[in-house]
Amino acid sequence: MTPSATTTPMIPPSAGAPDVLARAGRRWLLPLLLLTLLLLILGSLSVGPSPVSLPLAVRAWWQGGDSTAAVIFAEIRLPRALLGALVGATLGLSGAALQGLLRNPLPEPGVVGVSASASLGAVICFYSGLSTLWAPALPLGGMAGALVAALLLFLLAGRSTSLLSLILAGVAISSLAGALTSLALSLSPNPFALAEIVFWMLGSLADRSMDQVALAAPFMLVGMGLLLAAGRALDALTLGEDTARSLGYDVRRTGLLVVGGTALAVGAAVSVVGTVGFVGLIVPHLLRPLAGHRPSRLLPLSALGGASLLLAADIAVRLGPPGPELKLGVVTALLGAPFFLALILRTRRQLA
Repeated sequence: MTPSATTTPMIPPSAGAPDVLARAGRRWLLPLLLLTLLLLILGSLSVGPSPVSLPLAVRAWWQGGDSTAAVIFAEIRLPRALLGALVGATLGLSGAALQGLLRNPLPEPGVVGVSASASLGAVICFYSGLSTLWAPALPLGGMAGALVAALLLFLLAGRSTSLLSLILAGVAISSLAGALTSLALSLSPNPFALAEIVFWMLGSLADRSMDQVALAAPFMLVGMGLLLAAGRALDALTLGEDTARSLGYDVRRTGLLVVGGTALAVGAAVSVVGTVGFVGLIVPHLLRPLAGHRPSRLLPLSALGGASLLLAADIAVRLGPPGPELKLGVVTALLGAPFFLALILRTRRQLA
């Protein structure tokens, strides 16, 4: 279930990049990402169709008031900002962890079918009515789907993580999950429930509540903790499985940490916001040269970068023209699909 030592290498750093710039970037990258994330959270809490002053809304909410400003802050903007940060961090971190485990720059929850399978698990809970009868069934269904997809990925491509095998495994898993999801939707007897599920699958942070934050956040935080715990072992794994074992790391345990953490975090995230793809591909790839190509350093940076990217995209969605709000999953797909194609072409040239 774990990849062998003969794997496709990560994209190497640019030979012309001066070491001094790389060291300076690594020194300032973490505080810069933290500051960016803080500013974006404040921006998310401030932006919306209603002209509400953030300081006044926070003051009214803190004092226990039920004014319009306090309700907008507590029931609309706060859960949206929290979910944006948590889901973005989950996607960025899980993408970096999968890439470190497979030693390939292409794996990402959306690309390899983990998000699609998590969506399938959540749709089954919607379709069967379990999510109405028992609230935790929704994130549990998403996590079960993500776990199945992650295990299938390692069964299909775990022993040969070449570019072609990873893409084919991801296409196979995504196609199967998409076909089963379409089957569930086509058999839905309620057209109103069908429309709701379709819109949910497009991915969005709109109309989410603090109840959904409380439901999914514990699973996402535990999953992210498991992924971060695998950082040192992933560093050793970049040198090959034999070297990692000689350094005292259990390769199988590392694989289980990454698979389990991805299933928990991504499954819970998808179950509350729908499918939001390519965050885990874009962010680690952009930050990897600055992080020194060490997974243990890249993981927390990718979490911060993913949270920042998703919040920025959500703010841009709300600043759009009046009318129906563009779905967040559509925005990330428009950004990520060309990026993915360019990355495939670049990887092929370097392996030629």
